[in-house]
Formats: sequence, C-alpha cells, structure tokens
Amino acid sequence: GGGLWLAACALSWPVAVFYGEPSLLVYLPIAALSLVIAGFNPTRIETAHRHLQMGRLTLLDLASQVIGIIVMIIGAVIYQSVAALVVGGVVGALAKLALTHAFLPGPGNQFRWERPAVQELVHFGKWIFLSTMFWFFASQGDKAILGKFLSLEGLGIYNIGYFLASFPLMLGQNVTARVMIPIYREAGGGDQPKLRRMRYGLSGGLLALLAVMALAGPWLVSVLYDPRYLQSGAILVMLSLALMPQVIGMTYDQAALAAGDSRRFFISSASRASLQIGMLLAGVIYAGLPGALFGLGVAMLLSHLVLIWLARAHGVWDARHDLTFALLGVGLGALAVWLHWDRVLGLSATV
Repeated sequence: GGGLWLAACALSWPVAVFYGEPSLLVYLPIAALSLVIAGFNPTRIETAHRHLQMGRLTLLDLASQVIGIIVMIIGAVIYQSVAALVVGGVVGALAKLALTHAFLPGPGNQFRWERPAVQELVHFGKWIFLSTMFWFFASQGDKAILGKFLSLEGLGIYNIGYFLASFPLMLGQNVTARVMIPIYREAGGGDQPKLRRMRYGLSGGLLALLAVMALAGPWLVSVLYDPRYLQSGAILVMLSLALMPQVIGMTYDQAALAAGDSRRFFISSASRASLQIGMLLAGVIYAGLPGALFGLGVAMLLSHLVLIWLARAHGVWDARHDLTFALLGVGLGALAVWLHWDRVLGLSATV
C-alpha cells in the first residue's frame, strides 16, 4: 500500500500536466491514501474468501460503500467540490478497515517479522504487485487516453456506455476472483466435470448478459437517459461485442494463482494491458472513437491467445468451450451490428 501511494504521488505531476489540471497534484495523493489503508485490512478477508463465506463479506463491503457514498453526498452538498469524491473514497476505505476488523471471525493480526514468510511473499507477491499495476492500466487506461482525445461531453457519453457494458464483466470478475481459486484447489486437476460445468455456466450467463446489452443497448440508454446521451447506445453495442472474448477466457487465469504460478499470471495481465492500451491508442489516433473501440476488440482477441497459453500450461484449457462460445459471440455480434448499423456509423460524430 505504501509503495502504491508513493507511485501515485510520483505520477501526480505528469498526470496533472497531461490533463492540464493542477488540482490533480493534490487529489491523486489524497485518493491514493485508500491504498495505504487497504494494506492494513485483516488477512481474515482472504480466509473468508477461501472458505466461500460470501454473505458476511458482501454485507461488510456494502456497508463500507454506503458510508463512503454518504460522506460524498454530504461533502458535495456542503462544499460543491470534487474533493468530496476523493475524501469519500478514503472514508470508505477506513470504514471497510474498521468493519472487517470488528465483524470477521478469526484470530487478529499483529506486527511481526518472519523471514520465511517474507521470502515467500516477495517471491509470490512481487508478480501479484506488478499484475495489479497492469490490471489498473487495463481497467482505467481507456478513460485516461480518451480523456485526452475527446471533449468532456464525449468522454461522459463514452463512460455511460462503458458503465453499462462492463457490468457483466465486473460481475464475472468478482465471481471468479472469489470462487474459482478454491474450486481449482479442491479439484486438483481431478474433477474436470465440475470445472467444466462451472465454466460453461459462468461463460453462458455472462455472454447472455453482454448479448442483451449489445442487442437492446440503444433502447436501454433511451429509457435511462435523456436524448443528449443517445450516442451511448451505439458505444454500448460496440463495447459489449469487444468484451466478449474476455468473458470467454475469464476462468483461466485463476488456475495460475491456484497453482501458485504468479509469474504466468503476471505475463497474462501485462500482455492484456499492453495490448489494450496500445491498440486503443492506435485506434483513437487514426480513426477516433470508432477506431478506439475496434482496437479494444482486437486487443481482447489477441490477449485470449495468451490466456490459452496459460491455461494449457496448467491443463485447464477447454477448446470445445472456447469454440462454442466464440461461435455464439460471432453470431450475436453480427446480429447486433446489423440491427444497429446506422447508430454504429454515427459514432464518428462523437468528439
């Protein structure tokens, strides 16, 4: 947490210069304090994940988020400043720290130095640390890049489409991060039917949600937002299609963590982030927002090849699964583009 906070402090000046916002020099270090706070969260959180105690964890997460949101609302009403969002995030992290220490069962943590544990953490954790950095770039890099090329209004329109399209992805990531590692460890490579059922069920459910977003996206945006944001519907269609390859391979990388192979997990994360940032940047430079969305889709396809390499290394690749859902995705994608072709063509007007 301390290392990430120092990294955020070091990045605050170049980021402020890049966006022409001097206030980021102050806001970024304050917002990054939540990373320092998270470093003091009890290890009982991970123990609860391992034992699939999702009910209590979910309640504590929701409670801390509600506390943070209340602080944001009160601060925004009183001060009418973006600082309310920054402070609310830090308060939410403090709330999670306090609630998890108070209400999660198990022995408490104490400061102590154990050389074998340190060596194991450095050996395994260095790749996790680097993977986390690349995960951040992959999840936030599109907004960072497009913020330079689009107007504030155009970025807001994109964010609406991204928020709706990424909902199935975030749902799947939460499920796999909490459930798949214990299942892989329990299976130990010997209960492939159980893994196959879980993989097919998760991929099918998430692909169905993305298909709904792709097919009904413009209608959904027209119901939820006023006419100023109708272009978000076409963005929702294209982003839903671009994210389909990531959904198909979502369960594979957790096999590496279950086996203690944090190095291959890092290679997968770094490859995906580098491809996403590189292809999106090239796309937006040469073809604007449509090019960025197309580049994102190409990056997802290419990064799936790295996932196949990782999955084969751990004996969990299911070629039939990938082919089945790839064909479904192509069919649904073609139908969505055909239905909303006029709106997709209009994306070039988003600036």
